[in-house]
Amino acid sequence: MSYIGEEEREFRESSVVLRSSGELEESKKSVRQNGSITTPPTLKIDENLLVDPKQLFIGSKIGEGAHGKVYEGRYGDQIVAIKVLHRGSTSEERSALENRFAREVIMMSRVHHENLVKFIGACKDPLMVIVTELLPGMSLRKYLTSIRPRLLDCHVAINFALDIARAMDCLHANGIIHRDLKPGYSEFNSCAEHNEIFPGDNLLLTANQKSVKLADFGLAREESVTEMMTAETGTYRWMAPELYSTVTLRQGEKKHYNNKVDVYSFGIVLWELLTNRMPFEGMSNLQAAYAAAFKHERPSLPEDISPELAFIIQSCWVEDPNLRPSFSQIIRMLNAFLFTLSPPSPPLPEPENNEPVTAAAAATATTSNGTITEFSTRNRGKFGFLRHLFTSKRTKN
Repeated sequence: MSYIGEEEREFRESSVVLRSSGELEESKKSVRQNGSITTPPTLKIDENLLVDPKQLFIGSKIGEGAHGKVYEGRYGDQIVAIKVLHRGSTSEERSALENRFAREVIMMSRVHHENLVKFIGACKDPLMVIVTELLPGMSLRKYLTSIRPRLLDCHVAINFALDIARAMDCLHANGIIHRDLKPGYSEFNSCAEHNEIFPGDNLLLTANQKSVKLADFGLAREESVTEMMTAETGTYRWMAPELYSTVTLRQGEKKHYNNKVDVYSFGIVLWELLTNRMPFEGMSNLQAAYAAAFKHERPSLPEDISPELAFIIQSCWVEDPNLRPSFSQIIRMLNAFLFTLSPPSPPLPEPENNEPVTAAAAATATTSNGTITEFSTRNRGKFGFLRHLFTSKRTKN
């Protein structure tokens, strides 16, 4: 028989309430101002963002989640992905889900980046539909699972991480917090068909499997209205600790947080790219959340990880959000580290006289590596400066 502490039991009970009510309560709850009850304003979608439903053809289903289904389809002569959202069964649910739909459409239409899935249009009637480009590649989750237990080549892992960081930097530059950054895992991975997209698969590979694009703004919010957010966001294994506490969840208070919750999630994703393992292995989702929030645990770093990458990951998931770097800083650090990696060296040509290759000849043949090593030394100085900066800020706080 296993025993759990009183605090963990309260956390579990509170989390059940959170998961059953959070996202709907965020949208449908009335706002109390000056003693009176006011209903949140209904969001309006610009008519220019709407597509002609007569030109929209829905094909086979490729995914399904809590809030809707995703289909492969066609809009005019273009092959697209069609996300059909649920409307709800009550008037309150319908109002909440329509607002959620409008918010997602408005935010997707505002941001444009090569690492964001391209928004094509939306449709309000007869169904609530979001139309985006269709990526023929598989999800990052599916790809990582398919090569397990092998690891990604370090160059590939860092380039994937840079793609994700650039997409997030674009969102943050436009005042948007994603709140659900993760490769996307489910409890029924082994039952997946090859191209099936699971709920939460919001990191997708391009057809050549060389780039990653960020999709699904269903839980995204504008940073200016974080005071009105509840903690029902994302998935527990990737969620920042400040998104939940037993006191807040019991009382149903709103959460005050900023875009650094995405940085924490990115730290977990970067760890996954380098280890190809599930974060908090052997734990349930709630156990993982409890371990991160109340025991301050994090996934263990590999013993052979480079100090530079260890520093980036640990700075992303540090407890104090104010000490976490911005995505522009993360991009600079990842690029700096990428330059320290030497490309795979071709085998040295055998001398015509079949004499063994001397050390001097090898050094001459790989002179470019000397430049890289020299850059690495300079770069370590930059990382040392960043470490000093974070240490000073932590001491000051």
